[in-house]
Amino acid sequence: MTWTKRLKENYEWNRSRRLEERRSRIPLKKELRQNYQLYLMMLPFLLLFLLFIILPIAGAVGLSFTYYNIYEAPVFNGLENYISLFANDDVFFIALKNTLAFAVITGPVSYVLCFFIAWLINEMSPKIRVLMTCIFYAPTLASSVFFIWQFIFSGDSYGLMNSVLMQLGLIREPIQWLTDARFSLTVLMVVQIWMSLGTSFLAFIAGFKAVDPSLYEAADIDGIRNRYQELAYITLPIMKPQLVFSAVMQISASFSVSTISMQLCGFPSTKYSAHTIVLHIMDYGNIKYEMGYACAIAVVLFALMLLVKFLVDRLLGLLSSE
Repeated sequence: MTWTKRLKENYEWNRSRRLEERRSRIPLKKELRQNYQLYLMMLPFLLLFLLFIILPIAGAVGLSFTYYNIYEAPVFNGLENYISLFANDDVFFIALKNTLAFAVITGPVSYVLCFFIAWLINEMSPKIRVLMTCIFYAPTLASSVFFIWQFIFSGDSYGLMNSVLMQLGLIREPIQWLTDARFSLTVLMVVQIWMSLGTSFLAFIAGFKAVDPSLYEAADIDGIRNRYQELAYITLPIMKPQLVFSAVMQISASFSVSTISMQLCGFPSTKYSAHTIVLHIMDYGNIKYEMGYACAIAVVLFALMLLVKFLVDRLLGLLSSE
């Protein structure tokens, strides 16, 4: 069976299952009457979700169509913020390019790296597995220790990277890794990948442990010949929840880069080389107090994240079946 045929079969199976679920749905009133205890238990979370997620998003969308500077009441200005954003704001396009570069490079690289490392660690003995899990989760616990990276990429000859390269004879003068526009974005990507080895990695470890070993034995009888076929036909379909969760976490991390750029490259960075959309929002919201314009930028970022999330869900839905 070719991969193309398998992907088509998975897609048709998921589509038919969704149609069956729609036909068998219970009316809302009957559902609430039957399971009201469960909904009462969910009520505190739903209230918090409404208060801190839904209402702020709705408020940001509403303010994005106004001129609002905190000191005065919001004044409706229609699409003026969005027109100005796409027609007159050159820095926004620099931030958009940098953010998309982060998302396209660090997101997939970190995602695949987390999965590959978790797969390798899962094959080790229990004691070594615990040790290696702690080692690879350490970057998340020490993610705010930026002075380590400032020492590694320091712009003088005492910086670790410059010192090693000069001793090897590869460079004659120290490189300004964090202030040179040619290198700063690449350095931030390296740091971001290192910092992202955390939550997604643990999710993949949990996913591998949730796979029933008897499935591999049954698959061996059915004709599965190697670990790669086990991964494709057994592990990935079963790990669909972990794959989706990790994808969401990586998307959020890659699109919300801001602190590492400020700490390492300054705010603003040289020629806006490390400027991201979140930093652009902070610039207009926290410094210039143009809240309506900042909300418009935030709405664009939110829409972009939703689009990427939708595309990732579609891709994972084709690659694995539940």
